[in-house]
Amino acid sequence: MLRNRTGVVLLTALTPAIWGTTYLVTTELLPPDRPLLAAVIRALPAGIVLVAITRRLPQGIWWWRVLVLGALNIGVFFALLFVGAYRLPGGVAATVGAIQPLLVALLSAGLLHERLTPRTMIAAVAGVAGVGLLVLRADARLDAIGVAAALGGAAVMAAGVVLSKRWQSPAPLLAMTGWQLVAGGLLLLPVALAVEGPPPATLTTANVAGYAYLAIIGSALAYALWFRGLRLLSATKVTFLGLLSPVVATVLGWVVLGQQLTAAQALGALVVLAALVAAQLQPTRTRPVPVPAPRVLIGKES
Repeated sequence: MLRNRTGVVLLTALTPAIWGTTYLVTTELLPPDRPLLAAVIRALPAGIVLVAITRRLPQGIWWWRVLVLGALNIGVFFALLFVGAYRLPGGVAATVGAIQPLLVALLSAGLLHERLTPRTMIAAVAGVAGVGLLVLRADARLDAIGVAAALGGAAVMAAGVVLSKRWQSPAPLLAMTGWQLVAGGLLLLPVALAVEGPPPATLTTANVAGYAYLAIIGSALAYALWFRGLRLLSATKVTFLGLLSPVVATVLGWVVLGQQLTAAQALGALVVLAALVAAQLQPTRTRPVPVPAPRVLIGKES
């Protein structure tokens, strides 16, 4: 049982690890200043392919539930992420976004009746501190709209994670994943066209490779693993795994791009990993003390 659960956790952790490669792929392979286009291509084609493969459509109440989940997990989240990324340094945006596990823990306590333990709260605060050490710079500037967008993005995805756990769909995993990607992509499409204009007339081989990676690996595979984890694990434990994204992004920047890795960043990575592991530990259950059965004396009257 423990081995199976560990396997589920490790497989789910692949999703934020994959998401941590997005910055590298975007900066090295994609056209500049087109984050919303990248978000649409991440979501819409992958969703259409999954729906075509599964040949399933939502039924009944799942039409509006899919729209809500697709907006929260993908459409609105990506849009707010875009605003925060453009108005804030990456370190500030990532640090603000790291509050998501705390928000999920609070929402799960109210909507899913999950137990809110002191260890979870401490791990959530430690996660924010660790991400801050990992990516925050001393000269980082703050922008009220950018901070609000980053907080809104964390809150929106936190709500999406909790509702994805609360609304357990009877549909196959790939179908449910495809529905949400299509819904989120359709929501993003007019926003991308209004803000960034039409797609580039020509794309390089590197551009095509980057978009293909984001659609196939970054969305179809990653979101399927993410939603699978939400079906099998608690929402709080799954969302703590998201703290891996800035760790992977920082390590890739150091290894691939030759960026400097300071002692403070290394300490931040260790704090994040410690918070992540602490959040995954199962609560200890105290065994009841056995009460001896009363002795019955036969043939003796008091």
